[in-house]
Amino acid sequence: MRSTQIRSTFLDFFTSRGHRHVPSSPLIPSDPTLLLANAGMNQFKPYFLGEVTPEYPRATTIQKCARTSDIDNVGRTNRHATFFEMMGNFSFGDYFKADAIAYAWELLTQGYNLEKDRLWITVHQGDDEAEQLWRKIGVPAERIQRLGADNFWDMGVPGPCGPCSEVNYDRGPAFGRAGGPAADGERYVEIWNLVFMQSMRGEDDDNGTFRILGDLAQQSIDTGLGLDRLAAILQDVENVCSTDLLLPTLTTVQELAGRDYPGSGDEKVSFQVVSEHARSIAYLIADGVLPAKDGRGYVLRRLMRRAIRHARLLGIDQPVLAPATASVIANLGDVWPELNHQASLIEQVVAAEEESFTRTLTQGTRLLNAAITRSRDSRSTTLTGDTAFELHDTYGFPVELTIEAALDAGLTVDEDRFTALLSEQQKRAKAGGKARTAEALRRQDAYRELSSRHGRTDFTGYDRLDTEATVLGLLSDGAVVPGADQGSTLELVLDRSPFYAESGGQVGDTGTIRTSSGALLEVLDTRLGLEGFHVHTVRIREGEIRSGEQTEALVDGPRRAAVARSHSATHVLHAMLRRTLGDHARQHGSLVDAGRLRFDFAHFSAVDPAQLAAIQALVNDHLLDDPEVRIWHATRSEAEAAGATALFGEKYGDHVRIVDIGDFSRELCGGTHVPHGSNAGPVRILGEASIGSNLRRIEALTGRDALTYHDTERHLLEELSTLLGTRPQNAPDTLRKRLDALTAAQQELARLRDAELRTRAQQLAATARTVPGGRIVTEKVTGVGPDELRALAATTADLLNSDLTVVVLGTEREGKALLAAAVTRSLHDVGTQAGQILTAAARAVGGGAGGKGPVASAGGRHTGALDQALALAAKDATRVLSQ
Repeated sequence: MRSTQIRSTFLDFFTSRGHRHVPSSPLIPSDPTLLLANAGMNQFKPYFLGEVTPEYPRATTIQKCARTSDIDNVGRTNRHATFFEMMGNFSFGDYFKADAIAYAWELLTQGYNLEKDRLWITVHQGDDEAEQLWRKIGVPAERIQRLGADNFWDMGVPGPCGPCSEVNYDRGPAFGRAGGPAADGERYVEIWNLVFMQSMRGEDDDNGTFRILGDLAQQSIDTGLGLDRLAAILQDVENVCSTDLLLPTLTTVQELAGRDYPGSGDEKVSFQVVSEHARSIAYLIADGVLPAKDGRGYVLRRLMRRAIRHARLLGIDQPVLAPATASVIANLGDVWPELNHQASLIEQVVAAEEESFTRTLTQGTRLLNAAITRSRDSRSTTLTGDTAFELHDTYGFPVELTIEAALDAGLTVDEDRFTALLSEQQKRAKAGGKARTAEALRRQDAYRELSSRHGRTDFTGYDRLDTEATVLGLLSDGAVVPGADQGSTLELVLDRSPFYAESGGQVGDTGTIRTSSGALLEVLDTRLGLEGFHVHTVRIREGEIRSGEQTEALVDGPRRAAVARSHSATHVLHAMLRRTLGDHARQHGSLVDAGRLRFDFAHFSAVDPAQLAAIQALVNDHLLDDPEVRIWHATRSEAEAAGATALFGEKYGDHVRIVDIGDFSRELCGGTHVPHGSNAGPVRILGEASIGSNLRRIEALTGRDALTYHDTERHLLEELSTLLGTRPQNAPDTLRKRLDALTAAQQELARLRDAELRTRAQQLAATARTVPGGRIVTEKVTGVGPDELRALAATTADLLNSDLTVVVLGTEREGKALLAAAVTRSLHDVGTQAGQILTAAARAVGGGAGGKGPVASAGGRHTGALDQALALAAKDATRVLSQ
């Protein structure tokens, strides 16, 4: 049964039984306690908690899930994956254990036709009711086992939880020992988990355990049937990578490696890791996750680097993530359209990350080799844990590679010391996080205390850039202080302020504050400490300041004007995007800064260059028409009735401020603006890109910055024209002609190179020597790369095709030993594969052989063994010919 039919069978079964089909939520959950969606129930958590009343009492989904808790098991078991589709059915206070068990049994035994006597059940050790229900449905007592923690489900964070019952499939003695799921092996595969959601768990204590806080308001059902595992059973394949969900990707990896997926061993693990992680990577990026140093971005980066590392272990030196994720998209894009929509973004992200990590590997390898040399010179047999930690922490070099390289050099790594250093770092980070949290809490308490005594900040900055004000409070490291001296950096709160506090995407104002005592303060930033409460970050340039002093606050006027230009331009850009692309292209975030802007908006595909140019022209045309910028106030409902646009993620009160620009833009906005449209331009769009699933980003320059950018481009064009010896308007045609000529020259060089290789092949053919059963050529050659080596071997064999002949060539290239073998067609026709000739030779150089048919290749790191490898290949060729 193909995966598409497995999905439809599941959904048809439950929708016919009154379940609402709810689409999968994105992998980025709305739940702040989760990095990634890790279970089908995530999007229904408010229903289980009773916080929201669902529109339907029962639901069914196929949810995209990402989990890395078992990442080290990927490839080492037949069932583990970091991404999977979880097919689930849910009851929100409707049915409970009896119906959930009955549905599962019926679907598995009748919908999927699984043999009843191969299904084993586990229940929680204290759940007598569940065991009796399974026995009543026909499962014999000897195939029901009671387990402890394995049969209690929670999300790993505070939330709904409860005992569960798992359905396991016996794959037979070929997969391991008997004994049921309690034997904990590969033979009994958990396929469906029925969670009886009835309790609420709390936070973990210092020992990593949690307690049950109490019962949920209603008993509910949450189940998860793993598509990958069920597909492996129904398609009768060994593991999830061999199902139709991942087989095309596994095939792609085999092609890149130049050899087949083995039945066991470390290479099998690497093949599966690359294939499985490629799928996770594609889905994460499609849903808006991008590589980062922490959070969900770090999860993605870890998967990418792990896949790259295992690809290198397979000898794949060319980019692997782009073709591997492309195969995921081609295979699963029809089922999950977001893969197709974000195909270009996926390709760009993985290519950039792989290029970056390849540089990391190169740099780390150089440093590691130097450390190994130092250890050998000092006659040490151990590479220090400090060295391994520095490579890991400073350069991002995987410790697994450090250990492997050390072993190849006859050294061990002090892993205990490495683990201790890593643990210390994690403890410091955790302590630092706690310290930052404590400081933030102290600061918020101080803000609340000041606010309760003095009220909101009186913002005067809409009408003027300078204001007399009183210092209400000074804060250093989150604590209130009475005063501060020259050179100090601290936070300052005024009763009145002309400084705009960062909000709505607009950056905070900067400027100066001078006190009545003569102190001069530089305002570095302004932000909201609490709603309506402005906090100024200042550095004391001269004198000292004390709470209660009178001041003169002055905003940096030119910077404020540049920010205002960008803000008004942002509104016009928003209006023109919706006019050009459709009403769906609404703002989802922005950065409004002096001379530049960044604008995020919803859209399902890339904006092509022609559209982008048209949008830029529309923006500038509307600004040149010099529309009036009008600001007015109304209730929220009045503003919405007047067609005002509210922005994504912003909070608004009952009374709002509305900004109109001409008759084409009306938005709720608290920011600062220019009085007329012509003051905002020109606008120069720099580019557009995806930042997540159906989200795009435009970056642009405004005002003087746009003009400066134009001047820079003009100067570059003039310089290019001078180099080409032509006028600026003729530069593109001249460059195109030069490139065409270069291409023709490269083609001629390639033709000459082919002719040279043929001449070398003729010379090699002349060296053929006779052995029992045929002839062989074995030579070390120079000046060729991997592809040329294969071509040279194949051409030599073609020249000797009248005889039963084997050609084996070797070369050294960039620190590697390369081998290529070719057999004549007459020899291949009787069943001889070129790969047979290179098996022992490949081992000698520390690598493996790949390729089917009359031509094969091999390579490894042991260049000093190349002569030995050629001798072994000659011996094997002689043996093959004599058979």
